[in-house]
Amino acid sequence: MKYATLHERLRGPIAKALKEELKIANTHALPRLDKVIVNVGINRSKMEGKEMLEYISDCLAKMTGQKPVMRLSRKAISNFKIRKGLVVGAVVTLRGKQMEAFLDRLVSYVLPRIRDFRGLPTKMDGHGNYAIGLTDHSVFPEIPNTDLGRTFGLQIQITTTAKTDEQAKALLKHIGVPFRPDRRSQEALAAA
Repeated sequence: MKYATLHERLRGPIAKALKEELKIANTHALPRLDKVIVNVGINRSKMEGKEMLEYISDCLAKMTGQKPVMRLSRKAISNFKIRKGLVVGAVVTLRGKQMEAFLDRLVSYVLPRIRDFRGLPTKMDGHGNYAIGLTDHSVFPEIPNTDLGRTFGLQIQITTTAKTDEQAKALLKHIGVPFRPDRRSQEALAAA
């Protein structure tokens, strides 16, 4: 049996299930994925040096299949020892099939590899967007095991066209994002 990619599932069974769940007749009015942004903040005290910046850039390129853009500071902040023009982050914005392939790998391979993983929180931003924070980049299978001094965290921002959090949550559930069960439903089951 052939594995159906996320691209095929979004246009087939996921769209059909969303139509029934959200009671939307028009396929074009269903919530869709807009973009995925993968962001790494670069801490000067821990990630100093050109080699570390190259390592972060290479790792992001392997994870996403796209070269990251290095973000520079716009102004100097003396409390954080940041001067104007210093590299403070690396960002990759994914769209289209590359975005769908990255999300498919994230849900299928990366999240199950996290130690003691019990699901993702269901909190969204109020506009149908969802952010996932990972503390260790080495859970991606493309990255070889490294020493502990070279690990870094990253943020994955999933932007959808949904107007409400409920619509976005329904879309992400059908994609396969493993949300943590509600406390209220767990307490009700324990009481019964």
